[in-house]
Amino acid sequence: MNKTFIIDDDFVGARLDRWFKKKVCDVPQSLIEKNIRKGNIRVNKKKEKGSYRIKKNDYIYLKNLKLTIKKINKETFRYVPTKRDLSLSSSLFIENNENFVVINKPAGIAVQGGTKSKKNILDILRKTKEFLNLTPYIVHRIDKETTGVLIIAKNRKYAQLFTSLFRIRKIHKSYLGVVVGGFNKSKGTLIDDLYYYEGNRKIKSRAITHFTLMDSNNNYSLLKLNPETGRKHQLRKQLLMYGNPILGDEKYNLLTKKNKNMKNLMLHAHKIYFKINDLKYNFTAEIPEYFNRFLKEKHLKIY
Repeated sequence: MNKTFIIDDDFVGARLDRWFKKKVCDVPQSLIEKNIRKGNIRVNKKKEKGSYRIKKNDYIYLKNLKLTIKKINKETFRYVPTKRDLSLSSSLFIENNENFVVINKPAGIAVQGGTKSKKNILDILRKTKEFLNLTPYIVHRIDKETTGVLIIAKNRKYAQLFTSLFRIRKIHKSYLGVVVGGFNKSKGTLIDDLYYYEGNRKIKSRAITHFTLMDSNNNYSLLKLNPETGRKHQLRKQLLMYGNPILGDEKYNLLTKKNKNMKNLMLHAHKIYFKINDLKYNFTAEIPEYFNRFLKEKHLKIY
């Protein structure tokens, strides 16, 4: 597929990857990112990231796309929620207003579908009464196995607003995490350079996380974590680098027996707070039962 688009007012300020999903083809995010990395999707003949904010009169060139475009149905790549998914979805909502919802995401469900994740929050919400005749907009993500607060916008205006607030660090999140081993500081800040790959290109990003030790014993520590930046797998990577990986993390761990015996990732997005037009919002996600049960068994307390 070779085609050129000129951006008009309707998409000014939208991310390049989301523009593609809306305007061209609703395919998994991973396929869009792959084509952007390879230069098959270019802006003004230059390679840009998926997060690039498109401007009026930008030229977007599509060339040699690795997609089957010709007869793609938007439902082709979407997960079809079961009756059980929809019945459980009503219990997820913490807040529901005309512009956005806040949910308590359960473990084991990705925020958005992709080549590795079929069942996802976005496709489940599309079929709920809360999004009747509306499009859910993802404005941030938490990992598939992480539980807790997640904001979903109901319209483009609030999607752009939340994206801007996240970018300028005006939305604050607080996590609870159980890590392996004792923690030697009561509070502090982790500052690390994390590395990611875009194609063959190695990218360095600064990650900043503030922590407070809530409780500890010889085997485990309970931390409150406040990430200042929002890098991919930031908390999980930083705590592994510190020598105290998050309990239950199958990817970033020290292969200890303690970690091997834990089936759940012990990381919960507990609170989120922000301000819009001088109105303060503060939401708390109930802690999962298995998380509370573990804390009780190990005599770890939340203060």
